[in-house]
Amino acid sequence: MTGAEHEKEYTPPGWQARDTVMRLAFGQMSTQVLGVAVRLGVFDRVGGGEGTADGLARALGTHPGATLRLLRALAGLGLLAETAPGAFVTTAAGDLLRSGTPGTLLSLARMFTDPSMQRGWEFLDQAVRTGETTFETAFGTDFFGHLKEHPELSAEFNVAMGQATLVAAEALPGHHDFGRYGTIVDVGGGDGTLLAAILRAHPGPRGVIYDTAEGLAQAPARLAAQGLTDRVTLTVGDFFASAPAGGDLYLLKSVIHDWTDEQCVTILRHIRTVIPDSGTLMIVEPVLPAVVDAGTTPLAYLSDLNMLVNVGGRERTADDFAALCTEAGFALDAVSPLPQPNVFHVVEAKPV
Repeated sequence: MTGAEHEKEYTPPGWQARDTVMRLAFGQMSTQVLGVAVRLGVFDRVGGGEGTADGLARALGTHPGATLRLLRALAGLGLLAETAPGAFVTTAAGDLLRSGTPGTLLSLARMFTDPSMQRGWEFLDQAVRTGETTFETAFGTDFFGHLKEHPELSAEFNVAMGQATLVAAEALPGHHDFGRYGTIVDVGGGDGTLLAAILRAHPGPRGVIYDTAEGLAQAPARLAAQGLTDRVTLTVGDFFASAPAGGDLYLLKSVIHDWTDEQCVTILRHIRTVIPDSGTLMIVEPVLPAVVDAGTTPLAYLSDLNMLVNVGGRERTADDFAALCTEAGFALDAVSPLPQPNVFHVVEAKPV
C-alpha cells in the first residue's frame, strides 16, 4: 500500500465525535449565513439558471469579494453549487428558498433566522436556570404581543407556519376518516393550510377556522385559492376565553406546544364545554419518546427549547398529553405518528 493510499483510508480515532462538536460549534454561523442570504434574496436572484458573484453583487448592491465569499459558504452548506469559478446554481435545497417554487420554505427560513426568533436564544442560559421564557428579556413584551405590534412580521409568521404545515397537510387527510364529520373546527388554524388539505380530500365536511384577527389575516386568500371559501367560516376569537360551538371534530395543530400546562388545560376545557359527547379532539404535534432515541432527529428537541425561550410552552410526551386531556375532561384514545419525514403525531381524545 502506498503512503497516499494509506493516508486516504486512514480515519483518525475520534474523528466523527470531533466533527460533531465542530459542526455544532459553527452552527450559529450557518444560521447567520442562511439568514443573510434569504434577506438579500440570493436564491431568487440566481433563479433557475446560473448567477455569477459579480452579477449578483451588482444586482444586490453588495461588495463583490464579500458576495463571492457568501456564495461559496452557501455552496459549502449545500444550498448552491459552484459550476465554475464565481458561477453558481441553486441545489434542490436552495430551490426551496426561492419564492416561486412548490413547497417553498422561504418564509420559514426568513422567520426562524429573524432577530425576533434568534434574540431570545442569546439568553438560553437564563431560561435554563429559571425555566422562564426569555423573549421578554430581549424585546420587553411576549412573542405574540410582539407580532401584533409588527403586522409585516405577523404576516411572515403566518406564511411560515403554513409552510411548516405542508408536509403534515399532505399526510394527515389520508391518516384519518375525516369524511365522517359534519363540521371540523380548526382551533388556532391560521391561514387554513391544514384544514384546506383535509377539506379538499374529503368533500363532505364543512370547516371553521378559529383564531385571532392577526392569525386569520392570510386565510381568505388561501381559501379562495383552494376554492374553499364557501365551505369554511372564519371566526375571530380567543381560545383562552372560549371555543366556537357546532363542531364534531376539534383540531389543534402546533397550538398546544406554545403554552404552559395550565394554559393548555384552559384551551382544552373551553373545547370540552362545546364539543358533543360523540365528538373527537385531535391534537397534531411532535410527541417526544420517554427516552431520547439514539440517532433521532434533534428537531423536536430544538423546538422544545425554542418554546422555552420564545413563547413559554414545550413539546410533550404521550403521558404529558394524556395528563392534559384528563384534566380537561377528555380521555386519550390513540397516539399515532404521521409517515416520515413528518415529526408530527396525531393525538386523539374523546370527551368523558
